[in-house]
Amino acid sequence: MKRNTFYSIVTTAVLLSACSAPTTKQAQPKIPEAVAKLNPMVLIPGGSYKMGADDDTGMPDEYPLHPVKVDSFWIDEHEVTNAEFKAFVQATGYVTTAEIPISKEEYMQAAGPGAPAPDSAMLLPGSLVFVPTKGAVDLNDVSQWWSFERGANWKHPEGPESNIDGKDQYPVVHISWDDAQAFARWAGKRLPTEAEWELAARGKLVGKPFPWGDEIPQTGKAKANIWNGHFPYENTQTDGFYNIAPVKSFAPNGYQLFDMAGNVWEWTADWYDNSWYSKEKPDVVNPQGPNTPFDAMDPQSPKRVIRGGSFMCSDEYCRGYRVSARMKTTPSSGLSNLGFRCARTFHY
Repeated sequence: MKRNTFYSIVTTAVLLSACSAPTTKQAQPKIPEAVAKLNPMVLIPGGSYKMGADDDTGMPDEYPLHPVKVDSFWIDEHEVTNAEFKAFVQATGYVTTAEIPISKEEYMQAAGPGAPAPDSAMLLPGSLVFVPTKGAVDLNDVSQWWSFERGANWKHPEGPESNIDGKDQYPVVHISWDDAQAFARWAGKRLPTEAEWELAARGKLVGKPFPWGDEIPQTGKAKANIWNGHFPYENTQTDGFYNIAPVKSFAPNGYQLFDMAGNVWEWTADWYDNSWYSKEKPDVVNPQGPNTPFDAMDPQSPKRVIRGGSFMCSDEYCRGYRVSARMKTTPSSGLSNLGFRCARTFHY
């Protein structure tokens, strides 16, 4: 499917709405000069660490806490920006998933048995955009704040009337896993594995829930771009932003990486399996995730892991800004709070 996993859990109206394994034997492709200047990479020293939730605040798929070993790797200093993605599109003519019309077959598969056939207007390209509600709603019903907007894509993040003028340093959004993969190949990089991503997010800290340590993000100086107030209708903007923030707007973690918590969710290379941690072998080296995806909440839709949380995360709804927090979505997903950063294998 080309569209978001939310299609399977929201109303029909809203329905309208692997990376190769790291290897030290593979020749290093050249990084385009424009990309190298726009987003320097940071070397993360390899080693062993305990992956998963360190306390009792995690979700079931974050347990058990288990040891893994990761070789040294490079990772982008910050999320891929509009400027970087624009350079990619200009160089290749690439068209993103959100810019491609939906096929009738795809729509019917998403809508489910017995759904009426769509008219042509319902098959126009678009993506899911966050729309705040006017008051408190059932937080179990995501259709309350997601709207499929025809014409929404990376160039028009809020819909066809919006644009990214003056937003070169904002993270690119409405990017599917396939889009992120295409950019990474062009840039001479790859997507980070889930284990690499978590090691980088921890920023040299051991047993801490956040990239900066123990202090919850709602206290003291703003540490990340998250939702402050009552989700999804009141954002007090305590952190200075209502929606997405430019990259590097907050202090980096111990590895000098920015926005490893909040701002936008980030794609990883791994398939998602909600019970994968209990299946992994002890002390596995460079874990690549499961070969076969499985989501007990939605078994029919294979999903990839996304990490880091977004500007929509809060203590009321989504605490995805924790370093061990896991989320998942279909590879074809595009959302107004979903982007990515790239990694690169370190050759000794």
